[in-house]
Amino acid sequence: MPNLLKAAQKIAQTLHQAGHTCYFTGGCVRDSLLNKSPKDFDIATSATPKQVRKLFPKSDSIGAHFGVILVRVHGLAFEVATFRTDGTYTDNRRPNSVTFSSPQEDASRRDFTVNGLFQEPLTGEIIDFVNGSADIDQKIIRAIGNPVDRFQEDALRLMRAIRFATKLDFEIEPATWEAICENAHLLEHIAIERIQAEFNQILVHKDRARGLDLMVQSGLIRHCIPEVLDLQGCEQPPQFHPEGDVYVHTKIMLNMLSGEPSLELCLAVLLHDIGKPSTYSYNPEEDRIRFSGHDQVGAEMAEVILKRLKYSNKTIEEVCAMVKNHMNFMNVRFMKTSKVKRFMARPTYQQEMELHRVDCGSSNGITENYDFLRAKEQEFAAEPLIPPPLISGKDLISLGYPPGPDFKPIIEAIQNEQLEGKLSTKEQAIAWLSENY
Repeated sequence: MPNLLKAAQKIAQTLHQAGHTCYFTGGCVRDSLLNKSPKDFDIATSATPKQVRKLFPKSDSIGAHFGVILVRVHGLAFEVATFRTDGTYTDNRRPNSVTFSSPQEDASRRDFTVNGLFQEPLTGEIIDFVNGSADIDQKIIRAIGNPVDRFQEDALRLMRAIRFATKLDFEIEPATWEAICENAHLLEHIAIERIQAEFNQILVHKDRARGLDLMVQSGLIRHCIPEVLDLQGCEQPPQFHPEGDVYVHTKIMLNMLSGEPSLELCLAVLLHDIGKPSTYSYNPEEDRIRFSGHDQVGAEMAEVILKRLKYSNKTIEEVCAMVKNHMNFMNVRFMKTSKVKRFMARPTYQQEMELHRVDCGSSNGITENYDFLRAKEQEFAAEPLIPPPLISGKDLISLGYPPGPDFKPIIEAIQNEQLEGKLSTKEQAIAWLSENY
Protein backbone atom coordinates (compact mmCIF):
# COMPACT_ATOMS: atom_id res chain seq x y z
CA MET A 1 0.00 0.00 0.00
CA PRO A 2 1.39 3.43 -0.91
CA ASN A 3 2.74 5.47 2.00
CA LEU A 4 -0.02 7.80 3.25
CA LEU A 5 2.35 10.57 4.33
CA LYS A 6 4.34 10.50 1.10
CA ALA A 7 1.17 10.66 -0.98
CA ALA A 8 -0.04 13.68 1.01
CA GLN A 9 3.37 15.34 0.65
CA LYS A 10 3.23 14.82 -3.11
CA ILE A 11 -0.02 16.82 -3.23
CA ALA A 12 1.53 19.52 -1.05
CA GLN A 13 4.60 19.68 -3.26
CA THR A 14 2.46 20.14 -6.36
CA LEU A 15 0.59 23.03 -4.68
CA HIS A 16 3.84 24.60 -3.46
CA GLN A 17 5.43 24.43 -6.90
CA ALA A 18 2.37 26.22 -8.32
CA GLY A 19 2.97 29.07 -5.86
CA HIS A 20 0.29 28.24 -3.27
CA THR A 21 0.56 28.06 0.51
CA CYS A 22 -0.26 24.57 1.73
CA TYR A 23 -0.47 22.98 5.19
CA PHE A 24 -1.54 19.75 6.80
CA THR A 25 -4.38 20.53 9.17
CA GLY A 26 -6.66 19.13 11.85
CA GLY A 27 -6.44 15.68 13.35
CA CYS A 28 -3.29 14.57 11.51
CA VAL A 29 -1.31 17.44 13.07
CA ARG A 30 -2.76 16.75 16.51
CA ASP A 31 -2.00 13.05 16.26
CA SER A 32 1.56 13.70 15.11
CA LEU A 33 2.19 15.86 18.17
CA LEU A 34 0.77 13.03 20.32
CA ASN A 35 3.16 10.56 18.65
CA LYS A 36 0.26 8.74 17.03
CA SER A 37 0.15 7.64 13.40
CA PRO A 38 -2.42 9.75 11.52
CA LYS A 39 -5.14 7.73 9.82
CA ASP A 40 -5.63 10.42 7.18
CA PHE A 41 -4.22 13.78 6.13
CA ASP A 42 -6.38 16.82 5.47
CA ILE A 43 -4.77 19.61 3.49
CA ALA A 44 -5.53 23.35 3.64
CA THR A 45 -4.31 25.69 0.94
CA SER A 46 -4.49 29.18 -0.47
CA ALA A 47 -5.41 27.69 -3.85
CA THR A 48 -9.04 28.10 -4.85
CA PRO A 49 -11.11 25.03 -5.75
CA LYS A 50 -10.77 25.94 -9.42
CA GLN A 51 -6.99 26.11 -9.10
CA VAL A 52 -6.86 22.81 -7.23
CA ARG A 53 -8.90 21.07 -9.91
CA LYS A 54 -6.65 22.48 -12.61
CA LEU A 55 -3.59 21.04 -10.84
CA PHE A 56 -5.34 17.72 -10.23
CA PRO A 57 -7.65 17.12 -13.23
CA LYS A 58 -8.91 13.77 -11.89
CA SER A 59 -10.07 15.25 -8.59
CA ASP A 60 -13.70 15.39 -7.46
CA SER A 61 -15.64 18.37 -6.19
CA ILE A 62 -17.21 17.02 -2.98
CA GLY A 63 -17.84 20.40 -1.41
CA ALA A 64 -16.81 23.17 -3.77
CA HIS A 65 -19.32 25.48 -2.04
CA PHE A 66 -17.15 25.09 1.08
CA GLY A 67 -13.90 25.02 -0.88
CA VAL A 68 -13.30 21.26 -0.54
CA ILE A 69 -11.89 19.11 -3.35
CA LEU A 70 -11.15 15.37 -3.14
CA VAL A 71 -7.72 14.63 -4.65
CA ARG A 72 -6.51 11.08 -5.31
CA VAL A 73 -2.88 10.02 -5.40
CA HIS A 74 -1.74 6.39 -5.76
CA GLY A 75 -5.29 5.25 -5.04
CA LEU A 76 -5.50 7.27 -1.80
CA ALA A 77 -8.01 10.08 -1.33
CA PHE A 78 -7.28 13.40 0.41
CA GLU A 79 -9.51 16.37 1.15
CA VAL A 80 -7.93 19.61 -0.04
CA ALA A 81 -9.73 22.68 1.31
CA THR A 82 -9.18 26.35 0.57
CA PHE A 83 -8.49 28.57 3.59
CA ARG A 84 -11.85 30.12 4.45
CA THR A 85 -13.97 32.17 6.81
CA ASP A 86 -17.49 30.93 7.51
CA GLY A 87 -20.57 33.11 7.14
CA THR A 88 -23.60 32.97 9.42
CA TYR A 89 -25.11 29.68 10.58
CA THR A 90 -28.90 29.28 10.63
CA ASP A 91 -29.26 25.49 10.96
CA ASN A 92 -26.79 24.85 13.83
CA ARG A 93 -24.72 22.71 11.48
CA ARG A 94 -23.28 24.42 8.38
CA PRO A 95 -22.52 27.99 7.34
CA ASN A 96 -24.80 29.63 4.81
CA SER A 97 -21.76 30.87 2.91
CA VAL A 98 -17.96 30.89 3.02
CA THR A 99 -15.32 33.43 2.03
CA PHE A 100 -11.85 32.32 1.04
CA SER A 101 -9.35 33.84 3.45
CA SER A 102 -6.00 33.47 5.23
CA PRO A 103 -4.57 30.59 7.30
CA GLN A 104 -5.08 32.56 10.53
CA GLU A 105 -8.73 33.27 9.74
CA ASP A 106 -9.22 29.64 8.75
CA ALA A 107 -7.81 28.43 12.08
CA SER A 108 -10.08 30.76 14.06
CA ARG A 109 -13.29 29.28 12.57
CA ARG A 110 -12.44 25.69 13.60
CA ASP A 111 -13.88 23.84 16.61
CA PHE A 112 -11.15 23.14 19.20
CA THR A 113 -7.61 24.39 19.65
CA VAL A 114 -6.18 20.88 19.40
CA ASN A 115 -7.71 20.66 15.91
CA GLY A 116 -6.77 24.18 14.84
CA LEU A 117 -3.08 23.58 14.17
CA PHE A 118 -1.29 23.63 10.82
CA GLN A 119 1.89 21.82 9.83
CA GLU A 120 4.24 22.53 6.97
CA PRO A 121 4.10 19.24 5.01
CA LEU A 122 7.74 19.06 3.95
CA THR A 123 9.57 20.53 6.96
CA GLY A 124 7.23 19.47 9.77
CA GLU A 125 7.08 23.03 11.17
CA ILE A 126 3.98 23.67 13.33
CA ILE A 127 1.96 26.83 12.62
CA ASP A 128 -0.15 27.60 15.68
CA PHE A 129 -2.53 30.58 15.69
CA VAL A 130 -4.77 29.25 18.51
CA ASN A 131 -2.36 27.98 21.20
CA GLY A 132 -3.31 24.44 20.37
CA SER A 133 0.18 23.09 21.07
CA ALA A 134 -0.03 24.25 24.69
CA ASP A 135 -3.45 22.63 25.11
CA ILE A 136 -2.13 19.36 23.70
CA ASP A 137 0.76 19.49 26.19
CA GLN A 138 -1.70 20.16 29.03
CA LYS A 139 -4.24 17.61 27.72
CA ILE A 140 -7.08 20.11 27.41
CA ILE A 141 -10.05 20.34 25.06
CA ARG A 142 -10.77 24.05 24.56
CA ALA A 143 -13.10 25.68 22.06
CA ILE A 144 -11.50 28.23 19.78
CA GLY A 145 -12.72 31.74 20.63
CA ASN A 146 -16.12 32.00 22.32
CA PRO A 147 -17.28 28.42 23.06
CA VAL A 148 -20.97 29.40 22.98
CA ASP A 149 -20.52 30.75 19.46
CA ARG A 150 -18.71 27.59 18.34
CA PHE A 151 -21.50 25.31 19.61
CA GLN A 152 -24.31 27.49 18.31
CA GLU A 153 -22.65 27.48 14.88
CA ASP A 154 -22.43 23.71 14.78
CA ALA A 155 -24.18 21.77 17.54
CA LEU A 156 -22.50 18.51 16.53
CA ARG A 157 -19.39 19.98 18.17
CA LEU A 158 -21.08 19.24 21.50
CA MET A 159 -20.71 15.52 20.78
CA ARG A 160 -17.28 15.96 19.24
CA ALA A 161 -16.01 17.57 22.45
CA ILE A 162 -17.04 14.48 24.42
CA ARG A 163 -15.54 12.19 21.79
CA PHE A 164 -12.18 13.96 21.78
CA ALA A 165 -12.06 14.11 25.60
CA THR A 166 -12.79 10.36 25.69
CA LYS A 167 -10.43 9.23 22.93
CA LEU A 168 -7.53 11.51 23.90
CA ASP A 169 -8.04 11.21 27.67
CA PHE A 170 -8.12 15.02 27.87
CA GLU A 171 -10.04 17.26 30.25
CA ILE A 172 -12.58 19.77 28.92
CA GLU A 173 -11.63 23.24 30.13
CA PRO A 174 -14.25 24.96 32.35
CA ALA A 175 -15.62 27.59 29.95
CA THR A 176 -15.99 25.02 27.18
CA TRP A 177 -17.65 22.54 29.56
CA GLU A 178 -20.07 25.18 30.83
CA ALA A 179 -21.01 26.06 27.25
CA ILE A 180 -21.63 22.37 26.45
CA CYS A 181 -23.96 21.99 29.44
CA GLU A 182 -25.84 25.22 28.68
CA ASN A 183 -26.28 24.39 25.00
CA ALA A 184 -26.96 20.64 25.21
CA HIS A 185 -30.49 21.24 23.89
CA LEU A 186 -29.05 22.34 20.54
CA LEU A 187 -28.36 18.68 19.81
CA GLU A 188 -32.05 18.41 18.87
CA HIS A 189 -31.22 20.34 15.67
CA ILE A 190 -28.72 17.70 14.50
CA ALA A 191 -29.61 14.72 12.31
CA ILE A 192 -29.82 11.61 14.45
CA GLU A 193 -27.48 9.74 12.08
CA ARG A 194 -24.69 12.21 12.89
CA ILE A 195 -25.33 11.95 16.62
CA GLN A 196 -25.26 8.17 16.33
CA ALA A 197 -21.92 8.24 14.48
CA GLU A 198 -20.29 10.32 17.23
CA PHE A 199 -21.86 8.24 20.00
CA ASN A 200 -20.61 5.03 18.37
CA GLN A 201 -17.02 6.26 18.49
CA ILE A 202 -17.40 7.11 22.18
CA LEU A 203 -18.97 3.75 23.00
CA VAL A 204 -16.39 1.53 21.30
CA HIS A 205 -13.44 3.34 22.87
CA LYS A 206 -11.78 1.70 25.86
CA ASP A 207 -12.71 4.70 28.06
CA ARG A 208 -16.39 4.34 27.06
CA ALA A 209 -17.57 4.53 30.69
CA ARG A 210 -15.97 7.97 31.09
CA GLY A 211 -17.51 9.03 27.80
CA LEU A 212 -20.93 7.93 29.04
CA ASP A 213 -20.40 9.88 32.26
CA LEU A 214 -19.55 13.01 30.28
CA MET A 215 -22.67 12.52 28.16
CA VAL A 216 -24.79 12.22 31.30
CA GLN A 217 -23.16 15.03 33.26
CA SER A 218 -23.36 17.46 30.34
CA GLY A 219 -27.03 16.69 29.67
CA LEU A 220 -26.33 15.49 26.12
CA ILE A 221 -27.63 11.98 26.88
CA ARG A 222 -31.10 13.47 27.44
CA HIS A 223 -31.25 14.33 23.75
CA CYS A 224 -30.31 10.90 22.40
CA ILE A 225 -30.89 8.15 25.02
CA PRO A 226 -32.78 9.77 27.91
CA GLU A 227 -33.73 6.32 29.23
CA VAL A 228 -30.18 5.99 30.60
CA LEU A 229 -30.95 8.68 33.19
CA ASP A 230 -33.52 6.39 34.81
CA LEU A 231 -30.72 3.95 35.66
CA GLN A 232 -29.34 6.48 38.12
CA GLY A 233 -30.77 5.92 41.59
CA CYS A 234 -32.44 2.65 40.58
CA GLU A 235 -31.47 0.52 43.55
CA GLN A 236 -30.62 -3.16 43.22
CA PRO A 237 -30.72 -6.05 45.74
CA PRO A 238 -27.45 -5.60 47.69
CA GLN A 239 -26.99 -9.36 48.13
CA PHE A 240 -26.56 -9.67 44.35
CA HIS A 241 -25.37 -6.17 43.47
CA PRO A 242 -23.18 -4.71 46.20
CA GLU A 243 -21.64 -2.32 43.67
CA GLY A 244 -24.57 0.14 43.69
CA ASP A 245 -27.41 1.26 41.46
CA VAL A 246 -28.06 0.13 37.90
CA TYR A 247 -26.12 3.03 36.39
CA VAL A 248 -23.00 2.26 38.42
CA HIS A 249 -23.36 -1.44 37.54
CA THR A 250 -23.61 -0.59 33.84
CA LYS A 251 -20.56 1.68 33.93
CA ILE A 252 -18.45 -0.99 35.63
CA MET A 253 -19.49 -3.48 32.97
CA LEU A 254 -18.53 -1.07 30.19
CA ASN A 255 -15.12 -0.64 31.79
CA MET A 256 -14.60 -4.39 32.11
CA LEU A 257 -15.11 -5.23 28.43
CA SER A 258 -11.89 -6.70 27.07
CA GLY A 259 -10.11 -6.25 23.76
CA GLU A 260 -11.96 -4.38 21.04
CA PRO A 261 -15.63 -5.25 21.59
CA SER A 262 -18.09 -4.79 18.76
CA LEU A 263 -20.47 -1.86 18.68
CA GLU A 264 -23.33 -4.32 19.13
CA LEU A 265 -21.82 -5.74 22.33
CA CYS A 266 -21.16 -2.26 23.74
CA LEU A 267 -24.75 -1.26 23.01
CA ALA A 268 -26.03 -4.48 24.59
CA VAL A 269 -24.05 -3.83 27.76
CA LEU A 270 -25.32 -0.26 27.90
CA LEU A 271 -28.94 -1.39 27.44
CA HIS A 272 -28.97 -4.83 29.08
CA ASP A 273 -30.68 -3.52 32.23
CA ILE A 274 -32.58 -0.64 30.62
CA GLY A 275 -35.83 -2.39 31.61
CA LYS A 276 -35.04 -2.47 35.33
CA PRO A 277 -36.44 0.96 36.33
CA SER A 278 -39.87 0.20 34.83
CA THR A 279 -40.01 -3.31 36.36
CA TYR A 280 -38.73 -2.37 39.82
CA SER A 281 -40.68 -3.76 42.76
CA TYR A 282 -39.96 -4.05 46.48
CA ASN A 283 -41.49 -6.60 48.85
CA PRO A 284 -41.15 -5.29 52.44
CA GLU A 285 -42.03 -8.67 53.93
CA GLU A 286 -39.11 -10.32 52.13
CA ASP A 287 -37.04 -7.12 52.16
CA ARG A 288 -36.35 -7.97 48.54
CA ILE A 289 -36.01 -5.93 45.35
CA ARG A 290 -37.10 -7.62 42.13
CA PHE A 291 -37.10 -6.75 38.44
CA SER A 292 -39.46 -9.39 37.06
CA GLY A 293 -39.30 -9.64 33.27
CA HIS A 294 -36.78 -6.83 32.91
CA ASP A 295 -34.93 -8.80 30.21
CA GLN A 296 -38.00 -8.97 27.95
CA VAL A 297 -39.03 -5.39 28.72
CA GLY A 298 -35.44 -4.29 28.17
CA ALA A 299 -35.30 -5.95 24.75
CA GLU A 300 -38.49 -4.15 23.72
CA MET A 301 -37.13 -0.82 25.00
CA ALA A 302 -33.79 -1.43 23.27
CA GLU A 303 -35.59 -1.94 19.95
CA VAL A 304 -37.42 1.38 20.36
CA ILE A 305 -34.23 3.21 21.32
CA LEU A 306 -32.11 1.77 18.53
CA LYS A 307 -34.78 2.41 15.90
CA ARG A 308 -35.04 5.99 17.13
CA LEU A 309 -31.27 6.33 16.67
CA LYS A 310 -31.58 4.74 13.20
CA TYR A 311 -29.28 1.79 13.72
CA SER A 312 -29.25 -0.94 11.08
CA ASN A 313 -31.65 -3.85 11.30
CA LYS A 314 -28.69 -6.18 11.88
CA THR A 315 -27.45 -4.15 14.84
CA ILE A 316 -30.94 -3.90 16.34
CA GLU A 317 -31.52 -7.64 15.94
CA GLU A 318 -28.20 -8.59 17.58
CA VAL A 319 -28.45 -6.11 20.46
CA CYS A 320 -32.04 -7.04 21.28
CA ALA A 321 -31.15 -10.75 21.23
CA MET A 322 -28.35 -10.15 23.72
CA VAL A 323 -30.54 -8.06 26.01
CA LYS A 324 -33.38 -10.57 25.85
CA ASN A 325 -31.16 -13.58 26.58
CA HIS A 326 -28.83 -12.21 29.24
CA MET A 327 -30.86 -13.68 32.12
CA ASN A 328 -31.02 -17.16 30.54
CA PHE A 329 -27.45 -17.88 31.62
CA MET A 330 -28.69 -18.68 35.11
CA ASN A 331 -30.48 -21.74 33.71
CA VAL A 332 -27.78 -23.30 31.52
CA ARG A 333 -26.61 -25.88 34.10
CA PHE A 334 -30.14 -27.26 34.29
CA MET A 335 -30.78 -27.47 30.55
CA LYS A 336 -30.81 -30.69 28.56
CA THR A 337 -27.77 -31.20 26.37
CA SER A 338 -29.82 -30.49 23.25
CA LYS A 339 -30.98 -27.16 24.63
CA VAL A 340 -27.46 -26.21 25.72
CA LYS A 341 -26.20 -26.90 22.19
CA ARG A 342 -28.96 -24.79 20.66
CA PHE A 343 -28.21 -22.04 23.18
CA MET A 344 -24.53 -22.10 22.21
CA ALA A 345 -25.21 -22.24 18.47
CA ARG A 346 -26.98 -18.88 18.35
CA PRO A 347 -25.07 -16.20 16.37
CA THR A 348 -24.77 -13.82 19.34
CA TYR A 349 -23.65 -16.48 21.84
CA GLN A 350 -19.96 -15.50 22.10
CA GLN A 351 -20.83 -11.84 22.57
CA GLU A 352 -23.40 -12.83 25.18
CA MET A 353 -20.67 -14.77 26.98
CA GLU A 354 -18.63 -11.59 27.29
CA LEU A 355 -21.71 -9.70 28.47
CA HIS A 356 -22.36 -12.42 31.04
CA ARG A 357 -18.72 -12.35 32.20
CA VAL A 358 -18.74 -8.63 32.90
CA ASP A 359 -22.27 -8.81 34.33
CA CYS A 360 -21.07 -11.28 36.96
CA GLY A 361 -17.71 -9.60 37.46
CA SER A 362 -19.31 -6.23 38.15
CA SER A 363 -21.72 -7.62 40.75
CA ASN A 364 -21.58 -10.90 42.69
CA GLY A 365 -18.52 -12.38 41.01
CA ILE A 366 -20.17 -15.81 40.64
CA THR A 367 -18.94 -17.53 37.47
CA GLU A 368 -20.37 -21.07 37.66
CA ASN A 369 -22.55 -20.67 34.57
CA TYR A 370 -19.76 -19.03 32.57
CA ASP A 371 -17.31 -21.78 33.55
CA PHE A 372 -19.90 -24.46 32.76
CA LEU A 373 -20.36 -23.15 29.22
CA ARG A 374 -16.62 -22.80 28.60
CA ALA A 375 -16.24 -26.44 29.64
CA LYS A 376 -19.07 -27.43 27.31
CA GLU A 377 -17.34 -25.63 24.44
CA GLN A 378 -14.35 -27.92 24.96
CA GLU A 379 -16.58 -30.97 25.31
CA PHE A 380 -18.47 -30.24 22.09
CA ALA A 381 -15.49 -29.00 20.07
CA ALA A 382 -14.94 -32.24 18.13
CA GLU A 383 -18.11 -31.95 16.05
CA PRO A 384 -20.60 -29.29 14.89
CA LEU A 385 -22.94 -28.07 17.61
CA ILE A 386 -25.90 -28.51 15.28
CA PRO A 387 -25.13 -31.31 12.77
CA PRO A 388 -27.30 -31.86 9.67
CA PRO A 389 -30.70 -33.34 10.64
CA LEU A 390 -31.11 -37.09 10.28
CA ILE A 391 -34.66 -36.74 8.90
CA SER A 392 -36.01 -34.19 6.40
CA GLY A 393 -39.51 -33.24 5.32
CA LYS A 394 -39.04 -35.31 2.15
CA ASP A 395 -38.22 -38.33 4.29
CA LEU A 396 -41.42 -37.90 6.28
CA ILE A 397 -43.49 -37.71 3.09
CA SER A 398 -41.81 -40.85 1.75
CA LEU A 399 -42.69 -42.59 5.02
CA GLY A 400 -46.35 -41.72 4.49
CA TYR A 401 -46.72 -38.68 6.74
CA PRO A 402 -49.07 -36.06 5.26
CA PRO A 403 -47.37 -32.64 4.88
CA GLY A 404 -48.46 -30.07 7.45
CA PRO A 405 -47.56 -27.98 10.46
CA ASP A 406 -46.63 -31.11 12.48
CA PHE A 407 -43.49 -31.61 10.39
CA LYS A 408 -41.46 -28.96 12.21
CA PRO A 409 -41.97 -30.30 15.77
CA ILE A 410 -41.38 -33.89 14.57
CA ILE A 411 -38.07 -32.97 12.89
CA GLU A 412 -37.07 -30.89 15.91
CA ALA A 413 -37.86 -33.73 18.30
CA ILE A 414 -35.68 -36.10 16.29
CA GLN A 415 -32.89 -33.55 16.18
CA ASN A 416 -33.10 -33.12 19.96
CA GLU A 417 -32.52 -36.85 20.34
CA GLN A 418 -29.61 -36.51 17.92
CA LEU A 419 -28.14 -33.61 19.95
CA GLU A 420 -28.54 -35.67 23.12
CA GLY A 421 -26.40 -38.36 21.49
CA LYS A 422 -29.22 -40.93 21.48
CA LEU A 423 -29.55 -41.08 17.68
CA SER A 424 -26.73 -41.04 15.16
CA THR A 425 -28.06 -42.61 11.95
CA LYS A 426 -31.06 -42.21 9.69
CA GLU A 427 -32.15 -45.78 10.41
CA GLN A 428 -32.17 -45.08 14.15
CA ALA A 429 -34.16 -41.91 13.54
CA ILE A 430 -36.79 -43.80 11.51
CA ALA A 431 -37.06 -46.46 14.21
CA TRP A 432 -37.45 -43.78 16.89
CA LEU A 433 -40.08 -42.09 14.74
CA SER A 434 -42.16 -45.27 14.40
CA GLU A 435 -42.06 -45.78 18.17
CA ASN A 436 -42.98 -42.22 19.16
CA TYR A 437 -45.27 -41.02 16.34
